[in-house]
Amino acid sequence: MLNIKIICVGKLKERFYLDAAAEYQKRLGGLCRLEVEELPETRISAEPSAAEAEDALRREAESIFLRIPANAVTITLCIEGKTIDSVGFSQFLEMCAVKGRSRLCFVIGGSLGLHQEVKDRAALQLSFSPMTFPHHLVRVMLLEQLYRAFQIQLGSKYHK
Repeated sequence: MLNIKIICVGKLKERFYLDAAAEYQKRLGGLCRLEVEELPETRISAEPSAAEAEDALRREAESIFLRIPANAVTITLCIEGKTIDSVGFSQFLEMCAVKGRSRLCFVIGGSLGLHQEVKDRAALQLSFSPMTFPHHLVRVMLLEQLYRAFQIQLGSKYHK
C-alpha cells in the first residue's frame, strides 16, 4: 500500500474546498495511507518586491524540506511541470509501488508557487495544465486524480 503525504502551503478555508477535499480523502482511505499537512503561507505585502517574494519562498522551502519524509519520491505541482494524462499518472503510481518506492510526497506551493530549489529536488515536476489554478483547487484536483488513479488500477467504471 502506498504511503502518500501531501504538503500544502496555505490552509483551506472555504467550505466548498474543505468539503471536496474531505470527500476524496475519505474515498482514498482504503486505497492508500494518506497524510495531508498544511504549512502556513508566509505573510508578504500586497505588492511584494522580487526580493520579498524570493525571501518568502525560501522560508517556505525550508519548512517544506523539514517535512518531506526520508526516502520519499517527491513530486511538486507547478505550472511548468510535465503534463500527463490520468492513465499515465496511474501508471506512475503503480510503477513506484512495483519498484518498492511506496512513500510518495506531493508538494503544493502557496500563492507565490514554490522555490526553485524545491522543484529542483523533486523526482517529478507535475502540471495539471498550462493554465493557472488557485493552490486550494489544485489540492482538490490532486486528491481527485489520486482517487481516479487507484480506480483505474482497480478497473472500476469511475474512469470512463
